Amino acid sequence: MSNGIMSVKEVANYLKIKEQTVYRLVQQGKIPALKIGGQWKIKKEHIDRLFEEILSEKLREIKK
Repeated sequence: MSNGIMSVKEVANYLKIKEQTVYRLVQQGKIPALKIGGQWKIKKEHIDRLFEEILSEKLREIKK
């Protein structure tokens, strides 16, 4: 990872999920990504923000 830009493989390793899942999330628009030179590039800050949103949502569900 350089300058906060991650590959699909790096995102998968970071989140401990399969690369296929990362591709699916990108295709669904849940992870903003840019295709450069045939490879998807993703900002780490977007991954961290998505994680925080999901965590907050889960915590709200638990409190109900």
